[in-house]
Amino acid sequence: MNIFILSRSPNLYSTKRLLESFVRRGHNVRIVDYMRCYINISSGKPSLYFEGRRMNPADAVIARIGASVTTYGATIVRQLEILGYYCVNKSSSIVNSRDKLKSIQILSKEGIPLPDTGFSSDDKDMEQVIDKIGSVPLIVKLLQGTQGQGVILAESKKSAKAIMSAFVQLNSDSLVQEFIKESSGVDIRAIVVGDEIVAAMKRVAPAGEFRSNLHQGGHAFPITLTPNEEEIVIKASNILKLSISGVDFMRTKNGPLILEVNSSPGLQGIENCTGIDVAMKMVLFVEQELKRIKRIN
Repeated sequence: MNIFILSRSPNLYSTKRLLESFVRRGHNVRIVDYMRCYINISSGKPSLYFEGRRMNPADAVIARIGASVTTYGATIVRQLEILGYYCVNKSSSIVNSRDKLKSIQILSKEGIPLPDTGFSSDDKDMEQVIDKIGSVPLIVKLLQGTQGQGVILAESKKSAKAIMSAFVQLNSDSLVQEFIKESSGVDIRAIVVGDEIVAAMKRVAPAGEFRSNLHQGGHAFPITLTPNEEEIVIKASNILKLSISGVDFMRTKNGPLILEVNSSPGLQGIENCTGIDVAMKMVLFVEQELKRIKRIN
């Protein structure tokens, strides 16, 4: 089969692992830098070009879209969908999951357990938004932040308001969330492929840090989820209509709370931690889906 991997660079760990796994299964693979793609829109004749040439047909597309270029990357994925390519994660799902506020709004509507969250872009309303969260300290998150960046612990309501106001002045939106004391510095990342959790790790922040992201110096350990956690994690991924995702959550005294659902989860940390060939799990899923689509058609 012919496979496209949308990625900025063939040297990125996750891209290399997917490439190796597809090749090992006998597939033809092309790495496509989506930022070098452009589209032509005309009535009844949509087209897509890469490095100046019309894109060739492919059986499947896996999109590894960077957070800072989500809009452009998702536009390219959408054009591929219009042209009839099978995209493992759809453009709408990539956009919905990347937007922190929109994703928790969608999950909240479906009853997924989440930390209490508030949002406002006007200084006049911020104090009330923060009051409704209740206890301090509070977490303030930039909506565009990734890998633990743009996440700040506010020790008081006053400092939370000051941080949010500063972000507004910089034309950057942020949300405020309750701080889960018993889970401070610890969270869990689970990789969901289809309707199955293929790997999970617990991430623990270094001393003096509340963010557990590996990019912030955290340490990871393999972990087994409870049946309740598995059900909630898979449901969160399915609600956002992602075939492949990384779901982050916290264990609390009241059960798991979903933090984020990532449409392009990194593979290096979880593969090194668990020893599981997550890339191959993804490849086998794509093969199964293509067979299913072929049977339907």
